[in-house]
Amino acid sequence: MQSPPLYSIGHGRKPAELFLSQLRRYNILYLIDVRSRPFSRFNPHFNRDRLSSFLRQHGIRYVFMGDELGGRPSDPTCYDASGKIRYDLVMQQPFFRSGIERLKAAYANAQPAAIMCSESDPAKCHRTHLIGRVLTEEGIPLLHIDPAGELKSQWEMVDNNQPPGLFD
Repeated sequence: MQSPPLYSIGHGRKPAELFLSQLRRYNILYLIDVRSRPFSRFNPHFNRDRLSSFLRQHGIRYVFMGDELGGRPSDPTCYDASGKIRYDLVMQQPFFRSGIERLKAAYANAQPAAIMCSESDPAKCHRTHLIGRVLTEEGIPLLHIDPAGELKSQWEMVDNNQPPGLFD
């Protein structure tokens, strides 16, 4: 039996119940939070503690991995002189590689999981341009749940959506 793909989802400004229904639609049992700062000023139901509790009540396990896979790492060597994130440098970091290995293990164990960030549009998020790129290169399928709850492939997200300068 083949493992289910890994998924990605952005919470955006979704109500908690809509977010939950999108996770349930794809039978997701593990939500992996890849936000560097797991808080939302505008949507407090997505703050780390509240989200973890909410998901637990609905049979979904919350896993925080923003320190390994977040789009704004605390390591200053991941930024250029002007302060712009350099994903090519992030990809080389041991903390990032450790996070990727954990995702690969989840996939290998057929654990239905989604990585989550705040950006609702996967074409504008590091879920696509950093994590998804590496997973795809390593043979792990990633499907993005778009704001309407429909699936988009990694290839659909990067086709003509490559942010300039991120991999220079």
